[in-house]
Amino acid sequence: MSIEKIKTLIIGSGPAGYTAAIYASRADLNPVLYTGMEPGGQLTTTTDVDNFPGYPNGIDGPKMMEELKAQAERFGTDVRIGEATKVTFAKKSDEIHEVIINHETVLHAKTIIISTGASAKYLGLESEQKLIGGGVSACAVCDGFFYKGQEVAIVGGGDTAAEEATYLSNICSKVTMLVRKDEMRASKAMQHRVNSKENIDLKYNSEVVEVLGNNVVEGLKIINNKTQKTEEINITGFFVAIGHKPNTDLFRGQLDMDKTGYIITNGKTTKTNIPGVFASGDVQDKEYRQAVTAAGTGCMAALDAERYLASIGD
Repeated sequence: MSIEKIKTLIIGSGPAGYTAAIYASRADLNPVLYTGMEPGGQLTTTTDVDNFPGYPNGIDGPKMMEELKAQAERFGTDVRIGEATKVTFAKKSDEIHEVIINHETVLHAKTIIISTGASAKYLGLESEQKLIGGGVSACAVCDGFFYKGQEVAIVGGGDTAAEEATYLSNICSKVTMLVRKDEMRASKAMQHRVNSKENIDLKYNSEVVEVLGNNVVEGLKIINNKTQKTEEINITGFFVAIGHKPNTDLFRGQLDMDKTGYIITNGKTTKTNIPGVFASGDVQDKEYRQAVTAAGTGCMAALDAERYLASIGD
């Protein structure tokens, strides 16, 4: 079996991965990027991106990813369709990292940039899934603008849900916040912030039965899990804020992670606990989770990789 030797391997193809590829290519690191099973990442499920610098009229999410891919390829990035299925990280800087793609192709890489992102958790309703991009969103900061002055709903009871509900209340006419239990998990400070907003209608013991609408969200059917009473509300946007899952299962036991699985990086760098392995984008950022911040850390990862290779004399 032949083993391909690579100077810089990038795993993942969202804004972080493609930006890392652009910078790595321009630094003559000859990067190879594997897209994973969701080429382009979360933005491929977003119809309109209005908050990424450089697009005054906004841009379609999948088109933006195609343009980032083309830009990376223009500078020489070898973009390949495929998924990393096993990794064995070297413990010392003079050793090589081994990655297996699609259970069969063996790669040896001097540096690896992990940009596998995080996946938003959804309720799992069929009616919800078919309207993702049609009014169902997992990012209020990304998509709330499109519902300015309209009535929306958000589901979740933690700090993120409370923060996003507050954000939406500043631009939407009414926000219905649905909490499954009889209390919020959010901190007291965040709860006070939600309760101080007159246009947030907080409903406890409430669960979504169905998202109503054919091509776009038109309403919700909800049930009170104590009284079993159902009701329908009219909304145009539905935001799911029940958490994200970082795509890091592949690296468990080798990379340092927090309790929810986000990769821990060293200070303001993208360095992991393994020499020559760097993490960028949502896989290590649970605070901001924006395309522009992911792109920024992709740039940082490429620069960190370049400096690392220079330090070992490559």
